[in-house]
Amino acid sequence: MAAAAAAAAAGPVFWRRLLGLLPGRPGLVALLGRLSDRLGRNRDRRRRRSPWLLLAPLLSPAVPQVTSPPCCLCPEGVHRFQWIRNLVPEFGVSSSHVRVLSSPAEFFELMKGQIKVAKRRVVMASLYLGTGPLEQELVDCLESTLEKSLQAKFPSDLKVSILLDFTRGSRGRKNSRTMLLPLLQRFPEHVRVSLFHTPNLRGLLRLLIPERFNETIGLQHIKVYLFDNNVILSGANLSDSYFTNRQDRYVFLQDCAEIADFFTELVDAVGDVSLQLQGDDTVQVVDGMVHPYKGDRVAYCKAANKRVMDVIHSARTRQQMLHAQTFHGDSLLTQEEAAAAGDRRPAPDTWIYPLIQMKPFEIQIDEIVTETLLTEAERGTKVFLTTGYFNLTQAYMDLVLGTRAEYQILLASPEVNGFFGAKGVAGAIPAAYVHIERQFYSEVCSLGQQERVQLQEYWRRGWTFHAKGLWLYLAGSSLPCLTLIGSPNFGYRSVHRDLEAQIAIVTESRALQQQLHQEQEQLYLRSGVVSSATFEQPGRQVKLWVKMVTPLIKNFF
Repeated sequence: MAAAAAAAAAGPVFWRRLLGLLPGRPGLVALLGRLSDRLGRNRDRRRRRSPWLLLAPLLSPAVPQVTSPPCCLCPEGVHRFQWIRNLVPEFGVSSSHVRVLSSPAEFFELMKGQIKVAKRRVVMASLYLGTGPLEQELVDCLESTLEKSLQAKFPSDLKVSILLDFTRGSRGRKNSRTMLLPLLQRFPEHVRVSLFHTPNLRGLLRLLIPERFNETIGLQHIKVYLFDNNVILSGANLSDSYFTNRQDRYVFLQDCAEIADFFTELVDAVGDVSLQLQGDDTVQVVDGMVHPYKGDRVAYCKAANKRVMDVIHSARTRQQMLHAQTFHGDSLLTQEEAAAAGDRRPAPDTWIYPLIQMKPFEIQIDEIVTETLLTEAERGTKVFLTTGYFNLTQAYMDLVLGTRAEYQILLASPEVNGFFGAKGVAGAIPAAYVHIERQFYSEVCSLGQQERVQLQEYWRRGWTFHAKGLWLYLAGSSLPCLTLIGSPNFGYRSVHRDLEAQIAIVTESRALQQQLHQEQEQLYLRSGVVSSATFEQPGRQVKLWVKMVTPLIKNFF
């Protein structure tokens, strides 16, 4: 019975289940073949979209059933999203430990302040580390803190672990690696730099693709910044624009030891299957680990899956035991009683669920949870969904168009797209996003869904837009009870190519719900509603070659 429930929980959307039966073949020829096949499928799907949309909820994964035994202290109705704990560890916290940040400057200053007071661990996972003065300031903070920890009267065993993507972090003569080498050379026993290399970039493909474009095959895209027992989850990278004028989302979890332990273990696990940067700027594989692009791909992915899933399973078991000890014994306290006692844990009003997506390793937890949330959103529910790169997977698109909730989707206008003004082919990417947006808007109109599904474009002079996630408002409520925040963009890359992590925050705290509502409002206030007139504006005309190429390349950006 348990195996059947797990299979139901892990079942992807029906049409993707069929595609999964096709064996993958490495190499450039097979890659282009798959692109051609996908283009044909998209064309066929557009011809018959409308009737199939009615079946979208039926073809989606069933809500995983809560299997933990019920008890009088934590009834199944405490919140309607308890089913997520069937897949990942559940961390119950007080909402007073959760703070939503609003600006790049606040994010940057908080990180520097947290590094300066760290005593035990600093863990940073990002796509890359930039090479400008602000990034150097961050590295200098790390160096200063490490130096102080060694010179203290009672030296602390401070460890710094940094996880970046190999391809993005190695681009150019001055890059993430050269920025971190001085730290690694000076504190070799205290600093670890891991560079994840996707197993899908190998052989002839690795030789043929230019440096500028090799990251399109797959990336380390997780963004977690951790200092002792404090954690920042975000979509922001460690680069100057993300500290100044590139809008993202950020949540700060204070004094959350179990959550910090989980993300430390997760970054360690991905680090163990990554290449290790050495003091001479070479890289090595961890002893006993299969090489990510020289070794057997199947063996590597199997080992990586085990390493990461061991972290998830052990944390889930640990949290179940902690929950039983804390809330099923004699220590359950109200918030008021806990404040009076001063040293005992209050009953949580907020629950944190880490959602991991690593399709190269056959880990699809974030995909399952996101699809289920969209499927189960009832009539009257409002979903505010935002992405810096509007390129929804077909499964997400079908659920948005085929279910009954109201959607307001916030995306970047071309002028605040991170690729706007880029040189060469990359400069055409904003136009490709306009083309994808227009196709989606046309489909909304053809289905008569303009009142239920609304697109809005973010615009702010001198800024770019990189925020991603969603806020869910239950029917009749003016405040959100759930948000997703982290690295995924809801696109093909996030689901199929990259390593991603975000958290679902479920809260019954009105104060935290108001924080989340204010965050959503501030982002949407800088947007305009998309209409047919939007695409008639100057600069919105998409060249024919971009329209022709977009279906072939949309799964790579």
